[in-house]
Amino acid sequence: MRVSFFDRCRRFIVLMLAAALLAAPAGWPAGPGQARAADGEAGAKAAGAPDIYIAPVDRAQFLAGALFDFRVELRHLEAPPRKVRITINGTDAEAFFGKTFAVANDTEDSVSYTIRGVAFSRAGDYAVRVEADGAVRTIRYRVVTADQYGKKAKNVIFFNGDGMGFPVITAARILSKGLTEGKYNGLLEMDTMDVHGVVTTSGLDSIATDSANSASAYATGHKGEMNALGVYPDNTPDSLDNPRVETIIEMLKRKTGKATGIVSTAEIVDASPAAGVAHTRRRGDKAEIAEMFYQVQPDVILGGGSAYFLPQSVPGSSRKDDKDLFRMFEEAGYTIVENRTQLLNEGARADRLLGLFHLGNMDPYYDRSTNNAAVLGDFTDQPTLWEMTQTAIDILKRNEEGFFLMVEAGSIDKQLHPLDWERAVLEAIELDKAVGVAKRFAEEHGDTLVVVTADHAHSMSITGTYWEGDGKSGRDAVRVYEQAGFPTYADADGDGFPDEMDTERKLAVHFANHPDYYEDYRMDPVPVTPNVNGAPNPAKLLDPDDPARDRFLQTGPINGSTGVHTIEDVPLMAHGPGSHYFGGVLDNTEVFFAIVNAMGLSLTGDAGKAPKGGFVQLRPFVESLGGSLVAGPNGDTVEIALGGKRLRIDLTSGEAVVDGERIRTDVIVQGNHSYVSVSFAEKLLGLMDRKP
Repeated sequence: MRVSFFDRCRRFIVLMLAAALLAAPAGWPAGPGQARAADGEAGAKAAGAPDIYIAPVDRAQFLAGALFDFRVELRHLEAPPRKVRITINGTDAEAFFGKTFAVANDTEDSVSYTIRGVAFSRAGDYAVRVEADGAVRTIRYRVVTADQYGKKAKNVIFFNGDGMGFPVITAARILSKGLTEGKYNGLLEMDTMDVHGVVTTSGLDSIATDSANSASAYATGHKGEMNALGVYPDNTPDSLDNPRVETIIEMLKRKTGKATGIVSTAEIVDASPAAGVAHTRRRGDKAEIAEMFYQVQPDVILGGGSAYFLPQSVPGSSRKDDKDLFRMFEEAGYTIVENRTQLLNEGARADRLLGLFHLGNMDPYYDRSTNNAAVLGDFTDQPTLWEMTQTAIDILKRNEEGFFLMVEAGSIDKQLHPLDWERAVLEAIELDKAVGVAKRFAEEHGDTLVVVTADHAHSMSITGTYWEGDGKSGRDAVRVYEQAGFPTYADADGDGFPDEMDTERKLAVHFANHPDYYEDYRMDPVPVTPNVNGAPNPAKLLDPDDPARDRFLQTGPINGSTGVHTIEDVPLMAHGPGSHYFGGVLDNTEVFFAIVNAMGLSLTGDAGKAPKGGFVQLRPFVESLGGSLVAGPNGDTVEIALGGKRLRIDLTSGEAVVDGERIRTDVIVQGNHSYVSVSFAEKLLGLMDRKP
């Protein structure tokens, strides 16, 4: 096809106009960085050479501008190291970061090199190489920027149903909504969210996770070890000196004007809520974690755990010093509330709010809602999770820049450990009502993302129903297949909770990873440990003295006193702007990056800044020619349809494939925009001259 001189002139003018768009805010986002990092390499190691440990570890991913501590340990030294070289992409690490290593002999046979509070300012791939006395190790990092394209979430409300696997949601739907002839009479709030996916949960040191390292993965985008919060492991005994990684709440406090909040029915210093602020190798450092809350100062803090905020002189305190954190928070401008009445009367009017409603974990919803004196003790006025969520939103929404709120239903997990599935499922229904509060706010405002997930699962499974109507009991009364029928839970008052838990025909629920224990399919008056000193606890039975009680015996595959976590994937649901980032199968660290993509969180301040001279911003240029552009699934490639042709550009290598021809070009990914050289843009113009 011949192209006229005037057409060529027109296209040249289009090219020049596109070049003038260098500073335009629109453009294809770099997405989650460039190439996927390769596995670490260990070079040849001479006899007697040290073992090399690097933190953050191989294949760690960072948000550009996020702070972290960089540490190298030389372990199993036979003598002091003679020559050590540490580089980042070939540049001396101290020069690269602009800071000097702190060098320490942490053990008799190890030396460490630590630089704290550094960041990668640009997206890309980084090779860390350590050479030490005959040992060489290379690991790789990936640094990404948040997607800036499309509508962004001004507010994010993140729900963590601690221990909430899929069977818990199923049971919650059955008890809350009921079934008629096999069809649910309604759906949960979390059932009707825009996008559904799953999360893999394994930690840095084990396939099986705990709440600390899993919640920390959500908060930081980094893997952690068992019991660790916001740190990588090191070789020192001090649990508080480990290499830190910045949490999303710390990022938002440091770089944005957004408000932040943490709400939980657990102790606020417990693993999951603590993940928003804490840096420790030991989740049990609860007094120290309470001080970390004070250091970070989220605008709203609601939950249990007041024992760690009271000075040791006050009855009920779990501190070993005289620090009065309630007084410290009050002096910092917080309103303090201690019960439901105060929360509802005073909470929403506060500028900043600290509400702790129990010395330890708040009591399970069942016991709070029934005023179960045997469980509640002196704490008879505790709020619901949805009341705490509503109060937090009422405070945080006043911030014009938006907010981030993390909400945890802590006792799903805490009741599944003692195999008390009834209390656990009621906790999940309570969580769902809180999700409903968030969804209604999101639908009213249109700028709020709601995410629901779990940090891990338990082995709870619904077998069928349990019915003693024909005189059978125990194992013989577990009904399966066509004998199961349907449970007879009822919700006459329409509050979303069953009126009675021990109904005539109830769910038959069993577990896979538990010690030996008794199960008589009755609601325990108080939570009971299922196994004591290696033997089933008869207190789990309605009649502990039943001579034929072995018909209620459940033999388990593990030792211990309670059930333990499982490995399987957990549910992930999202609703609102940015929800498309949460579909499919995500690693728990990837949930963090989905959140920052949904928010368009930039920590470097370079989003939208164009490189100087000789480059064209890719998206507006392609669209000015009538073409279209779509990011590849990993964010490191782009697919272009132009002039009846299709081409693919690798943003890492700069290689483009056009009609089977491989072309090299200069590609710059800066901030969240991609640019190509003018010479390559001219080649794209040439596509329009080619016959299909």
